[in-house]
Amino acid sequence: MSRPGPVRPDGAALLDGVRRRLAESGAEPTPARVAQALREQGRVLGDAEVLGTAERLRSELVGTGPLEPLLADPSVTDVLVSAPDRVWVDRGGGLEPTSVTFPDAAAVRRLAQRLAAVAGRRLDDARPWADARLPDGTRLHAVLPPVAVGCTCLSLRVVRPKAFTLDELVRAGTVPPGGDLFLRALLSARLSFLISGGTGSGKTTLLSALLGLVGPGERIVLAEDSAELRPEHPHVVRLETRPANQEGAGLVTLEDLVRQALRMRPDRLVVGEVRGPEVVHLLAALNTGHEGGCGTVHANTAADVPARLEALGTAAGLDRAALHSQLAAALSVVLHLVRDRDGRRRIAEVHVLERDGAGWVRTVPALRWGTRAFRPERGWERLRVLLGGAGGDAAGGA
Repeated sequence: MSRPGPVRPDGAALLDGVRRRLAESGAEPTPARVAQALREQGRVLGDAEVLGTAERLRSELVGTGPLEPLLADPSVTDVLVSAPDRVWVDRGGGLEPTSVTFPDAAAVRRLAQRLAAVAGRRLDDARPWADARLPDGTRLHAVLPPVAVGCTCLSLRVVRPKAFTLDELVRAGTVPPGGDLFLRALLSARLSFLISGGTGSGKTTLLSALLGLVGPGERIVLAEDSAELRPEHPHVVRLETRPANQEGAGLVTLEDLVRQALRMRPDRLVVGEVRGPEVVHLLAALNTGHEGGCGTVHANTAADVPARLEALGTAAGLDRAALHSQLAAALSVVLHLVRDRDGRRRIAEVHVLERDGAGWVRTVPALRWGTRAFRPERGWERLRVLLGGAGGDAAGGA
């Protein structure tokens, strides 16, 4: 995509004037209307300058401004703006600085506010942050000054139009050689599982790929804060939360969605990210015949998942003993993802759940990452039993 041409030294004032006139009239920034707005300001420019100004205004008022070339790059997963001259991207190998710049901090703020408005979110001094999904699926997060010191901070996470396949994840190194056999067996055995990991570790990517392995005759119902899961499957029902309007009405929570999903005859109930009171309804569902349910959860290690769920359940009013009783019966496997120093994402460990002598649930390592295959750990035999003996070739050498 070509970049707009340069603007003369007084171009900032020129653009502001044209921007105001077009905003007042509600007109589309076509070359003809830009030329008219320039004439009304007593400016006479050549055809090339008019076209350059129109392109720049269209990008700012309709597109994503200077960020358009970055978001159009299929290798980019994240675009981060922390200052007018500090724009970063992630192409899967860690953050990289770019040469893209904004004219000033006000331009970053304008873009953030316009994108928030497109997503139906309010972003101003009274509500200085927004978390939303743009119409094309891109995840938007923005924070305005003075909460963000110095300049508006803008984070855009690009959602791939088509989910990765499991074979692609093996080739990318997210899944070790032979690990796809275990993952296919996990889905076939209809075991309930959670994918844990930190932000940006690839939880949603892996979950989308795994849901694509579900049999075509099964009905998948997704409940998400922001609709990011894009499984390649013929029967997917997608539910998404909704914030309250300016009058405080219309709020739809993830807890609401999980309750509704249970009434929609799901063969697989999926919670995009378990992060609040919905954990209570999810565990109850997995204990009442809804096999094969799954989701993601933020955790530092697989061993931390029971404590994370305990904290969420306690906040929702479920006492510790009841939570652990439900957890022991509801959940079978935890897949934990990490992102190494080179930015590569991989399944670091697979744990099974068991109760200790006091009755509390803990996780037991069953498989660990290996360069040639998963390495079996002490919980592997228990996992093999849960899988019905399938997926045995997943564990091999280091």
